[in-house]
Amino acid sequence: MTNVQATDALPVTDAEIFEGHRGGKLSVAATKPIAQARDLSIAYTPGVAKVSRAIAENAEMARHYTWADRLVVVVSDGTAVLGLGDIGASASLPVMEGKSVLFKTFGGLDAIPLVLDTTDVDEIVETLVRLRPSFGAVNLEDIAAPRCFELEDKLKEALDCPVMHDDQHGTAIVTLAALRGANLVLGRDITTERVVISGAGSAGVACAKILQEAGVADVTVLDSKGIVHTGRDDLNPVKAKLAEATNSAGLRGGLADALRGADVFLGLSGATIDEAVLAGMADDSIVFALSNPDPEVHPEVAARYAAIVATGRSDFPNQINNVLAFPGVFRGALDAGARAITERMKLAAAEAIFAVAQEDIGPDRIVPSPLDPRVAPEVAAAVAKAAVEDGVTH
Repeated sequence: MTNVQATDALPVTDAEIFEGHRGGKLSVAATKPIAQARDLSIAYTPGVAKVSRAIAENAEMARHYTWADRLVVVVSDGTAVLGLGDIGASASLPVMEGKSVLFKTFGGLDAIPLVLDTTDVDEIVETLVRLRPSFGAVNLEDIAAPRCFELEDKLKEALDCPVMHDDQHGTAIVTLAALRGANLVLGRDITTERVVISGAGSAGVACAKILQEAGVADVTVLDSKGIVHTGRDDLNPVKAKLAEATNSAGLRGGLADALRGADVFLGLSGATIDEAVLAGMADDSIVFALSNPDPEVHPEVAARYAAIVATGRSDFPNQINNVLAFPGVFRGALDAGARAITERMKLAAAEAIFAVAQEDIGPDRIVPSPLDPRVAPEVAAAVAKAAVEDGVTH
């Protein structure tokens, strides 16, 4: 696995950015040399026919004699790309190429971008079902809510391979790991905290779920209209289900009402918040302002009220970055021959990230650096073990 060393972030120019993407960021490289006729007869005809016949007789042999079992497809319809919104399939391709590069760099996995010129859930499912012999796992990326929930659920039912929407679960995994790190620094128990999540989209829903699975009993979620609660009649089915599972205190109102006395603020909405509402939080509070590129509140402002602050940006301490999770999660799932990615596997990934962080924990180091080469192997090992324990391996 490539060992990428962290360096001080330096300003980059537009020219450097465009040059860095010229011609794309991916290429296909041969794993076996073809230097003479003998090599050609093995890699292609006539030798390849023997392998094809063997796979035709026993489809399981494709796992060992093709790259499909180690190949991740990074799939998007371009409807929720970064902070750019619905920009379409073609415009999303540079992002999906970048994601594929991260899979290779940090997880040692081959990945190819697959952007689809449709937003119809059933069409996307049908496309991937037909392509199933060509890949080993599906990483869904930048697909707008609430369709992303339906798409992931349908793909899990239709495919016998790992499927994960990273905007949901990658964010949730790293957030849980970071919250464990923050609580270790503060000497607190995660299960006793009151957590407020601003944003009821894909990441907000997944974060609420994984935090509850980790033992956080008091989680309140807000959307653009305020606290998500069972008394509202304007909730879509996903939010209605979320309302039933959260807000145990029965709160009503807006962000100021939710944050009064809260221990943790988790921002996943992109909305700017008034610093005055942070003043109402509990002592030694934790603020994760994760919207990119502009956090809900500037870290320096948040630090006036919070004991620990994290963002999604690389130019501030405590970057909560999905690259800490997804390469290792998929590597572990494929190493184990998993048919799916379970909740136990996600929790195991978070614990593995937290375990690495503990070696150098501090108020400004609650998670490892995204470039830390220890993370992906530890996550992969933990995820593979959890897959075996859950009985989802081939």
